Amino acid sequence: MGALVLFVGGSALAADMLAASPPPLDQEHCKAAISTPTFGGLIKANPNPACIVTGLGDIYVGGAVTGFAYTQTNAFGILSPSAEQDRFGRVDFSNLQGWIQKADGPLQFYVHAGLYSFPSLGLPLYSAFEQTESLFGPIPVAFGKWQINDEWSIQAGRMVTNIGSELLFTYQNLNISRGLLFNQENFINHGVQVNYANGPFAAALAVTDGLYSGELNWVTGFATYKLNDANTIGINGGTHFSDFDASTRSPRFQFATINSLQNSSIISVNYTYANGPWIISPYFQYTNVARKEGYFSPIEGAETWGGTLLAGYTFTDNFALAGRLEYIEQSGTRGVVTGRGGTSVLYGPGSSAFSFTITPTFTWDRYFLRGEFATVQAYDVTPGFGFGRDGTKRSQERYLVETGFTF
Repeated sequence: MGALVLFVGGSALAADMLAASPPPLDQEHCKAAISTPTFGGLIKANPNPACIVTGLGDIYVGGAVTGFAYTQTNAFGILSPSAEQDRFGRVDFSNLQGWIQKADGPLQFYVHAGLYSFPSLGLPLYSAFEQTESLFGPIPVAFGKWQINDEWSIQAGRMVTNIGSELLFTYQNLNISRGLLFNQENFINHGVQVNYANGPFAAALAVTDGLYSGELNWVTGFATYKLNDANTIGINGGTHFSDFDASTRSPRFQFATINSLQNSSIISVNYTYANGPWIISPYFQYTNVARKEGYFSPIEGAETWGGTLLAGYTFTDNFALAGRLEYIEQSGTRGVVTGRGGTSVLYGPGSSAFSFTITPTFTWDRYFLRGEFATVQAYDVTPGFGFGRDGTKRSQERYLVETGFTF
């Protein structure tokens, strides 16, 4: 198609850690390289995260407190699981999160908790409270890890997906809103994952529950190779190896586990150039929804093809500009929709869409302020699957401002 601090229930855990016997005085502490959560944009990870020395090891704590305001045209008529309506404007939290982790030694863990909002182009945008409740709950990420040696590790639990080139939370990315290709991916998985890293090469393979279904019926993975200090290439993807019918479950369940995408396959190839003031990252993505006659309605499957160009340029220590261009199209015959033989994973069979996003960003140490303009133009829209309250509009513009800090 995916970060939070454990403040709820975290105080007791921290107290237990502090009460533990201290490690030997000659041991070097709080020197681990912190790579989780990943920051892939103009907002950078805290170079000096808070660290607590305990008998269990060094425990690192961080978080993000951010809010945003937006206005948009042609709000959708699709209701959330709690009957919340997509609005033409809102002021809300985008992240109210913290994380706690042990990042060195053979046994490690990571827990991420709090509120979150995933503003994505071309989709309804509900409140952070509604998204948190209806998607992955207040602890979206929590996993344990066994670092076998310098090259191999195994982790299990609730993890961010291996799929895609854009990351999950707003502060991790060049733009505030995720793009159209991101909407075809999964966000968070339950599962088990094996990791390997050696020099410029890194890879992972996981057995997961796909779009958060609770049933282990997906395999996902990625591989990256760092050509040199500035250039990296990669491939990632996943596929289901058994069917799952989410249509028999509640609307709240289906909010995260989208039935057609749960029974799909996806592959993405990417390239990243990061050197001096520039970040340039194009990627191309293909998805295939399985044809399932007599199974969750459609007798025809669907395919999508798309490409995205992400770019950012840093002008000064405090100001940078980011942008995104993308195009995606779906197979099928326009007007042949779900219930009559077709599957819609875009704006109806045979539809396509283009988006443009620009995001000026100001940063001061851990604080940031950024604005954004984004537009989506859809083509060959099937009535009822487009923008607007009646699903007939073919475009949407969105203006956003986000501010806050990470720590």
